[in-house]
Formats: sequence, structure tokens, C-alpha cells
Amino acid sequence: MAIILNDAGLHSHLLPLTFTRPVGQLRPGILRISEGWYVRSGLGVGYRTEGYLSEAFPLPSEKPHFEVNAGLFPTDALVAAVMDLQPGQVLIQEARALAFRMEDGEVPTRVDWTVPPAHLKPVPFAGEVIRYDRPWQLFRQAGRAIELDFALLTEGRRSQALSAYNTVIGDPNKIFLEEGAHVEASILNTLNGPIYLGKDAEVMEGCMIRGPFALGDHAQLKMGAKIYGPTTIGPECRVGGEVNNSVITGYSNKAHDGFLGNSVLGEWCNLGADTNNSNLKNTYGNVQLFSYADDAMVDSGLQFCGLIMGDHAKTGINTMLNTGTVVGVAANVFGAGFPPKLVPGFAWGGEQGFAVHEVDKALATARLVMERRKVPLTRHDEAILRHVFTLEQRRIG
Repeated sequence: MAIILNDAGLHSHLLPLTFTRPVGQLRPGILRISEGWYVRSGLGVGYRTEGYLSEAFPLPSEKPHFEVNAGLFPTDALVAAVMDLQPGQVLIQEARALAFRMEDGEVPTRVDWTVPPAHLKPVPFAGEVIRYDRPWQLFRQAGRAIELDFALLTEGRRSQALSAYNTVIGDPNKIFLEEGAHVEASILNTLNGPIYLGKDAEVMEGCMIRGPFALGDHAQLKMGAKIYGPTTIGPECRVGGEVNNSVITGYSNKAHDGFLGNSVLGEWCNLGADTNNSNLKNTYGNVQLFSYADDAMVDSGLQFCGLIMGDHAKTGINTMLNTGTVVGVAANVFGAGFPPKLVPGFAWGGEQGFAVHEVDKALATARLVMERRKVPLTRHDEAILRHVFTLEQRRIG
């Protein structure tokens, strides 16, 4: 038995984050979506995704399969309901498919997720469903994801001891330190949610943290960082300054002063010193962002919405980013003034215009960046980035 996380027509809606990964590889809380399914179900997990991603993120070898919408958070109740499905059944809520247990050889089409096939027996699901169908849903629902993952990962376990040189506001039992995690002379506030520090994570002196908050394995908070939850920072990140309600997927740096709010960063990003994003319009109106799926600006429905940044993108020092800015994969943004609200992937420049960041140069930089964390740039990584470069060239003008 295995679980297939199916992009279910969401791939283009979650760009630029999904240019380099399937939907099931997103990290809304402490764990990636796929990791949450694996830990809660005990089953192998694979992906039904875009063709150019499928070699790096293959289907599982085990059969039979449960086919699940990858944009759903794996709550305990949802995982149990999926695993109870029998062949020929579809799990539904509000007439939309959540998961299938099809006969051998059958594969759900994109339409099947919105209009379940009539020949399948519907099984209603009345429990909580947390959906990620737009990038901003990751930070909007980060608090619930962190709380659920915290409960999963800490149940029946004892935290490493917390140093007495810290100040705790709220319930100290809502703070969990994995092996090797270290925090000193900081303020930890759990009144609004838990605080989780991964293996060998470090919180340097003078940090102020309000939960819900998660800091991944081997990640660092720099001295004096101010973190407003819900915020999740993935493994190997280096983060300083002020961060509010944001998701940093992993291996990315915002090491210096500057504000990041209501935002999502991919992996291997770097924000230069004093990079700041706006998350609120002067009119206090809804923020619009560019949607790759619609090839147009769309209304997020949010008053607070900041930056969405794809993998390997970077900003120079003192970069200013407007509300609802979308920065594509391997873009390099710098210079005075505000760049446009869409910075295409592999763009090089800023307010004055963009040149093409040649793919071979971008790959050379990626190798150097990844080597610093002792992670190789694989042939799969290179093939994916070259494919994204081909897709994005037309947007650079």
C-alpha cells in the first residue's frame, strides 16, 4: 500500500513555489505535506506531478494506491478516512474529491477532482479540511499546521531542558527542544501557540519569539531577532531582523535586519541586508498578486500579503518590495526603487528593467550556495532549473 499525492490541477496555482517541486513537497508547518502523510499513515508516499518533475519525484513502487489531493493538510481524521477507503470509492466534501481508491490501473483526471466520477461510490467526509490552493494559504494557515505537527511530533516525548536564562510567557510545556537545540537569554511566548526547535537548531541571545513558531533542524535565529507567529522556518535557514506570519521553506537566508511579513520563501533564497517588504497597502485595500494560472493579477482577498519568492532567488542590500510581489525562481533583484510586482524567474535587475540571468551562470551560483550546506546540485536539480528557465524566458522584457 502507498499514497500518491496528486497535484490535482493545483500546480500552476501555486507557482512559483511549485516550479521546482510537486505540491506535496510544500512545507506549511513543521513538516512537508508528504512527510505529514508518511508519519501519520506509515505508508510510502509518491507523487503524480508535472512531467519534468516526475523523475526527481517519482510515483511509489508499492501497490495498490490511495490517490490524494496533494494540497490538503494531513490531519489525523483525514488520514484515517483515506485509509478506510475501499476500491471504487471516493472521499468527498462539498461535492469535491479529496481522495480516491480506484481500481488497479485507473488514474483520476484533473476534472475528476472537481466533479467526481459517477461510477465511484462517494464517501462523505465531515471533518476539518485545510487546503492550500494559492501560495498565500501557506502563511494564512501556518498556525494550524504548526499546532497539528507539534502535537504529532511531541506526543509522549520529553523535550530537552530549557535553560533558566530564558524568559517564558505562557505554558512552558508548549516549548519543545529536539536533541541539540539551544536557546539562551531569549523571550519565548506561548500564549497564542507552541514553539518548536528542531534538532541542533539555535536561537541566539536576545531573540523575541511569539508562537506558533517552528525552527527547523540546524537552523539559526540571529541575535535580537523578532518573530511574530504563526511563522515556520525550515531546516538550515539563517534568519534575523523582524519576521511576521511567514513561511520559509528551508535552506534560505534572511540573516540581517529588515522586515519580512505575510510571505512565503522557497529554498536557497537569500535576502540581502535591510531588504524590506510591504505587507499592507496605504489604502488598506485587498492586495493583488500575479497568478501564473490566470496569467494576470488576481485579488488575494487579503489585507495583509507580502512576498512570494521561488527557489534560488535573491535580493541585494536595501531592496524594497511592494505588497503582493511575486519573485520567480533564480531571479536576482537589486537597485534603488521598487521593482515591479512580478519579477520573472531568471530575471536580473530591478526598477530600471531586467536582463536575462543566463542559466549556466545561475547553475554555477546554485552549486556554490548549496555546497555551503554540503548539499550537491544533482542532475535532477539541474534539469528542473533548465526547464524552468525555458518556461520563464518569455516573461523577461
